[in-house]
Amino acid sequence: MKSSIPVSTILIMMVAVLGLGSCRRSGEPRSATQLDQNTLRANSYVGSGRCRKCHEHFYQLWSTSHHGLAMQPYTSELAKSKLTSQEKEVTIGKRNYLAEIGDGQGWVRERGSNRDKYYPMVHVMGGKNVYYFLTPLERGRLQVLPLAYDLREKKWYDMAASGVRHFPDRRDEALDWTDRMFTFNTTCFGCHVSQLATNYNLEMDTYHTTWLEPGINCESCHGPSGEHAKAAQALAPGQAMEDLRLIRTRGFPSERMNDLCATCHAKAIALSTSFISGERFFDHYDLLTLEHPDFYPDGRDLGENYTFTSWLMSPCLKSGRLDCNNCHTPSGRERFQGEKANEICLPCHAERVKNPTSHTHHRVNSAGNRCIACHMPKTDFAAMSRSDHSMLPPAPAATLAFQSPNACNLCHADRDARWADGFVRKWAKRDYQKPVLYRASLIDAARKGDWNRLPEMLTLLASPETNQIMKTSLVRLLTGCEDERKWSPLTKALRDPSPLVRASAAAALNGRYTPETLPALLDATADPLRLVRIRTASSLVRLPRETLDERTRKNLEAAASEFLTAMKARPDDWASYANLGNYYLGCRQIDQAINFFETATRIEPRMIGPWVNLALACNAVGRNDQAESSLRKALTIDAHNAAANFNLGLLLAEMGRSDEAEQALRTALRADPVMAQAAYNLGVIVSKRDLQGAIDLCRKAVKLRPGELKYVHSLSYYLEQEGDLNGAAGVWRNLIRQFPNSEEAYLALGKVLEAQGKTAEARTVYRQEEIAKAKGRPTKAFPAQSPGEAGH
Repeated sequence: MKSSIPVSTILIMMVAVLGLGSCRRSGEPRSATQLDQNTLRANSYVGSGRCRKCHEHFYQLWSTSHHGLAMQPYTSELAKSKLTSQEKEVTIGKRNYLAEIGDGQGWVRERGSNRDKYYPMVHVMGGKNVYYFLTPLERGRLQVLPLAYDLREKKWYDMAASGVRHFPDRRDEALDWTDRMFTFNTTCFGCHVSQLATNYNLEMDTYHTTWLEPGINCESCHGPSGEHAKAAQALAPGQAMEDLRLIRTRGFPSERMNDLCATCHAKAIALSTSFISGERFFDHYDLLTLEHPDFYPDGRDLGENYTFTSWLMSPCLKSGRLDCNNCHTPSGRERFQGEKANEICLPCHAERVKNPTSHTHHRVNSAGNRCIACHMPKTDFAAMSRSDHSMLPPAPAATLAFQSPNACNLCHADRDARWADGFVRKWAKRDYQKPVLYRASLIDAARKGDWNRLPEMLTLLASPETNQIMKTSLVRLLTGCEDERKWSPLTKALRDPSPLVRASAAAALNGRYTPETLPALLDATADPLRLVRIRTASSLVRLPRETLDERTRKNLEAAASEFLTAMKARPDDWASYANLGNYYLGCRQIDQAINFFETATRIEPRMIGPWVNLALACNAVGRNDQAESSLRKALTIDAHNAAANFNLGLLLAEMGRSDEAEQALRTALRADPVMAQAAYNLGVIVSKRDLQGAIDLCRKAVKLRPGELKYVHSLSYYLEQEGDLNGAAGVWRNLIRQFPNSEEAYLALGKVLEAQGKTAEARTVYRQEEIAKAKGRPTKAFPAQSPGEAGH
């Protein structure tokens, strides 16, 4: 069977701030890891109520803010002041739901085929655009109820249906409201309450979740303040506190401030639950970028309002002076509103703020004359309004090309994007849309596996002017590219200034231990950022450590330890167990790999990746019946899944069930027409009865992966069997044109020429092989493989 398919870590959009902090002196901030450990252990969280006595003004600002009210108990007072009665039941699936919000406890009534069920509204989340309501379910789960309340429209709606992505190229469907993705303990806990512990028990599959207080409290940003409160209480009247004994964010550099806010405002993947204010985001999280369908190719958002990815695309970030607090107060309010809205862009754009109409082409005091109308347009998703933080200019041409929203037509909804495109091209002195479209077109091509534009992608990747989100997106998308030209740029990306790019490059180089890449990967095990070290450790899992010097080995072992710790940070996360399974599969510790894959499938049985990789692990120890069972389960989830069908085909071929193997491989190739491995292995299977079919399939494989020698060998072999020696020679000549230093290609071509009786020409080719040998190593490290040995 083939090597394992990657398993993407589940998106943890909101992650708890858990670990103990410590004191900070006023002035320049220090990393939380540099704080005095004795003080750290002595300090404690005490809650926002202890802050009120000395900081009444700030307490009032905070307690009435969206941060302070991110979650609150359901009360009849809240219901009377914020909610309206639901006039009509909402039908969801085969059941009807009605919110009952009279005096006292609120309920959601579920009317099904049998008796009615009543779910109490215990907690309320949100409040800026919508309210979500939580109810307790079995095993300690707090579940988001199926009805949510739209505060702007004053109406109740289907919570799960509102979260359906309307992808341009695929169909998405609403999850059932009882799905674990709507379980508070699992996915949305850390940015609605403070100092939370999920207390998940894997064996019992139960939660005993606790938190200090609802909402995002003072200590979420300032760290535990127990020592601060004690010291303040001991001060004499009028005495200044020299040592604040808590984290003072006012001295944060812009990057640290952005990192702090990003812990809740990012499409992030958690590596820990111990982030402390002042630490670096990429020591604790990874980040989704444009490789994911939750973004349009130009970077506009399709999903929830998590802005860090788009903010990292913003040209405003380049100055290094701007952070979230330039535009927002610590409590989350906007600093500039109404007539002062454009002052948000001072001092960098003073001339345009002074005379906005010449730039906006909209009349004074109109909505279109505000900077944010064009550069931070608002779109709605799941009844929530979100502002684009990329600061990109309006690009109706991107709407025409990729269906992404643009600022012009969000206001002028009665006109189309072509109309808007005509205006911006007439108004602008330069074609500012061109670079936006160009970058988006490369992302779009890479998503579709169109590598005809690979040289352009690699040029953009290498440019120091390309922002880190675009670079990261390309690096991640290039994992699907088989072209040898990608390796050198990916290796160079290991030294990019951005840790996000470096980490993605390390992941993309997984298992590639060449003289060029291996030293760079080993250096990355000592990278300053944990994310890079973790991704590198995972990529080096198959490297024999006994070949390393002591310092390098210790760095790798330390990075591997960090990887294992990160994968255990979320004991209820199926993807962490799947990634651990992949790690131990790479280590050839098969029993542990099987255990982790089985745990992943138990937590989340609907994910195909763990089932497929469980099959690979079982096959590795000869448990083929279990391997087949796992792949069959994967196909009950998606009968056309390419990876599951491909690996089933290889397994069945190994078990001697050729007809079934052929059927599975054909299904895989239909699902993924650019899967060269499927074409090749299918060609090997059909060669026994259909030589021309085998030739066609191997030719397809070679076209998709021209540098894969076993594909070329097989195509040449089948052509020779067909009696087409000229065709066989042509295959090797074509390979030499693409890889002129490939000794293997010259030797193979020489043998074909000898078989044709062209001895003199063969001698010339062998001399060329000696020249290629003198120039260096072959471009491919794969040994020749006889056709008939399907690559299992």
